Amino acid sequence: MKFVAFVFICLAIIFGECSTPISFGTLKQINAGELNVGYVEAGPADGPAVILMHGFPYDIHSYGDVTPLLAAAGYRVLVPYFRGHGTTTFLSSRTPRTAEQSAFALDIIALMDALKIDKAILAGFDWGTRTGNIIAALWPERCKALVSVSGYLITNLVANLQPLPPQQEWAWWYQYYFATERGELGLTNPQYRHDLGNAIWKFNSPRWNYTAATYNQTAAAFTNDDYVAIVIGNYRWRQSLVKTTPRYAALEKKLAAAPTIGVPTITLDGELDPFTPAGDGSVYRTKFTGKYDHRALQVGHNVPQEAPEAFAQAVIDVDKF
Repeated sequence: MKFVAFVFICLAIIFGECSTPISFGTLKQINAGELNVGYVEAGPADGPAVILMHGFPYDIHSYGDVTPLLAAAGYRVLVPYFRGHGTTTFLSSRTPRTAEQSAFALDIIALMDALKIDKAILAGFDWGTRTGNIIAALWPERCKALVSVSGYLITNLVANLQPLPPQQEWAWWYQYYFATERGELGLTNPQYRHDLGNAIWKFNSPRWNYTAATYNQTAAAFTNDDYVAIVIGNYRWRQSLVKTTPRYAALEKKLAAAPTIGVPTITLDGELDPFTPAGDGSVYRTKFTGKYDHRALQVGHNVPQEAPEAFAQAVIDVDKF
């Protein structure tokens, strides 16, 4: 019956019977660590846990079609808003709005603890890939398996100080925009914030014909009061323009060593994504030392929303490794 439900939902997605914009579950809230986390949960409560993590400038709706597929296959699916996004808020106004890569990983560990989940399959793209990579590398006992779009994205601050070929630097224009006061003011302006995200979507996924309603549903998550602080803080930290907060220093030292990942992993590349490295995954293959598979898809950056069936299948397959 689970297989039949999975196939039925796949057909509904393929033939356009799923609504746009997407509604895929009831939004819940839970205190976890220093946050009150907003998340969608679907599927049987006793099913194997899967945590789906979004990127920038995206939100939980990247998984609007993936979630029912996995729920139909018997998984307990959790899709949280990252700090600074949607309905996820800080519990205290006194908590620094830090945005180091390790902060996001600790947020997910705290969410797992709050939900009493010992181990989960982690899957993500963009910021979600990085977060999954970190947990799989530093806390492998919490990660049953990993689906990782774009492979290995743990940030190395020293390496980030080196220039890239000009075409690649051009693709990262918004990272350098955010390094300036002008960029922070631009992101603070609600209309510019909305339009900037849309411009990035179009560049990142050149053949994805999404609707205005689809984008606007996600852009609502960018109205979070801490969105600007988290986005600006993250990109400035990556360029070493702000120092690592002492509480994260020990973790960031471990991540600077580029630790390998030993849990079962499937990496996915969007071949139309301007940030996908050449070589069909070869550039990061040695970072994954456990059971492994790599798949390339004819889509852009937002793989789960552009290719939900393939993304869901990767989660199901990696669970069988």
